[in-house]
Parts: sequence; C-alpha cells; structure tokens
Amino acid sequence: MSHNHNHIHHSSSSGLSSKRNFRTVFLLNFGFTLFEIVGGILTNSIAIISDALHDLGDSISIGLAWFLEGYSHKKSDNKYSYGYGRFSLLGALINAIVLMIGSTFVLANAIPRIIKPEPTDANGMIIFAVVGVIVNGAAVFKLKNEESLNARVMMLHLLEDVLGWVAILAVAITLLFWPTYILDAILSIIITLYILFNVTVNLKKTISLFLQATPENINLDLIDQKLKSIDRVISSHHTHVWSLDGANHILTTHLTINKNTTREEILKIKAKCKQLFEDLRLTHFTIEIELEDEVCLMEDEHHH
Repeated sequence: MSHNHNHIHHSSSSGLSSKRNFRTVFLLNFGFTLFEIVGGILTNSIAIISDALHDLGDSISIGLAWFLEGYSHKKSDNKYSYGYGRFSLLGALINAIVLMIGSTFVLANAIPRIIKPEPTDANGMIIFAVVGVIVNGAAVFKLKNEESLNARVMMLHLLEDVLGWVAILAVAITLLFWPTYILDAILSIIITLYILFNVTVNLKKTISLFLQATPENINLDLIDQKLKSIDRVISSHHTHVWSLDGANHILTTHLTINKNTTREEILKIKAKCKQLFEDLRLTHFTIEIELEDEVCLMEDEHHH
C-alpha cells in the first residue's frame, strides 16, 4: 500500500504584501468613514449616512481581514495541521453579519424619509461625493490583484462604495436644479438593498466553504474520469475535494490498480496524477494506491 502526499508551499512574501494592502485600505476606509458621518450630518443626507454606515461595517471587516489575513498566513502547526487559511473565512463571515445589522439600521431610518422627505444640502453632497469616488477608487485599485475570498469580498464592498458615491453625486447634481428631497431617501434604500443582496450571495459561498462543499469550479466526475484514464488504473473511489479558503484546495482519492503493476509503473501513475491536478490550485493532495485484490480499509462506504 502506498501513500503519496504532496504539499506545495506558497511564498510568504505574497502574504506580507496583502497584509500591507489591508492595512492601507483599513486606514483609508476608517478615516473616510469618520469624514462621511460628519458629512452626512452636516448635509442632512441619509444617503451619505447609509454609505457611512456601510463604510463603518467595511472598516470593521477590513480590520478583521487585516488581522485574520496575517493570521491565515501562519505556517501549519500541530493544532492546525492544514495551516491557518480558514481564518480568512471567519473574517468573511463576521463581515457579512456586521453589514446585515448595519443595513437593517439604515433601512429603519430611510423608510420614514420616503413618507416625509427632509431637505439636504446639495452643494455639500457634491463635495463629499467627489472625495468619495477618489478615496474608494484608490482603495479598489490597491486590492485589485488580491486573490483570497476575503480580499475579493473587500474589493466588492469598495467597488459598491464607488458606485454608491457616483449615484450620490448624480442625485446631488439633480437636487441643485430640481429639489426633490425624496431622491436622497430612495437612493439610500437602493444602496442598502444592493449591499444586502451581495452580502447574502457572499454569505452563501462562505457557509458552503465552511461546510466543506466541493469548490464551484471543480467537477468530481471529471476528475474520476481522468484518473481512470491513467494506464493500469482500474477505478478510483473516495475522491474528495474541499477548499481551505476559497483559493487553495485539498484533494484526496483512492486508486485501485492492476495487481501486476510494477513499482516503476506506480511511480508513473503518481507522476501522471500530479500532472492532472496541476491546474486545480491544490495545496495538498493525497493519493492512496490499492492493488485490485487488496481490501480497501474504507470499503464499507465505497463510492465511485
């Protein structure tokens, strides 16, 4: 019986740069949130306040992501033998909860304004919106090349903020010429519902990763077919793929091979497996090789 465990290490320099990016984005976002809260109060704009609240949510999440991202790059140890990669999922989960609470709060404040609109200062809104587009645009640019689920979630939030500010700018310009103050409340509700929708989508993904679902882009049947196509492999079973953090995956499988297979042929089979898995972004894979007349120790729950 032979095991082949292959472990690919990623360099930690990428971890350092993403940690630096998170720090920059956190400081930008948090400073900007404070600026926005003041702006929303001064201009009496619920749309700006709703954006500020999301930014506050984002700041908390980015702070967590910054902390957990650093944590998730720690090397594996006896306690977490796969490493700390899944901690970044925890960041994405807390993040989603914070935004859901924030959104509920904003909706509770915006809906009464639909019934009884309040005047807002359009000139002030324009100034804040221009700064908003610039600051959030810079932050998106900073996270553009990050790959972890956490960073993707962050980038989505920041991109939404840019769009939100473009919308606030459009409403503010409209208010200059046509003072229909209900627009501010409507915009606030649209921003909030849009963000709630995205949070729900991300929450579903995060939960399925937590529950070790097969990653979306991976087809287990196809993997089994490829494995069976290898010379001298009779069948494969117990093929499992799950993801550590949405970007790095783990695969285990059992291969039943012809009982007359030589040692050289077994080595060839392993090399071929390694080749097959190259494009799957696997950080760990384990192949259990069994001869056809050998009893699989896990045979009782055997599945093809």
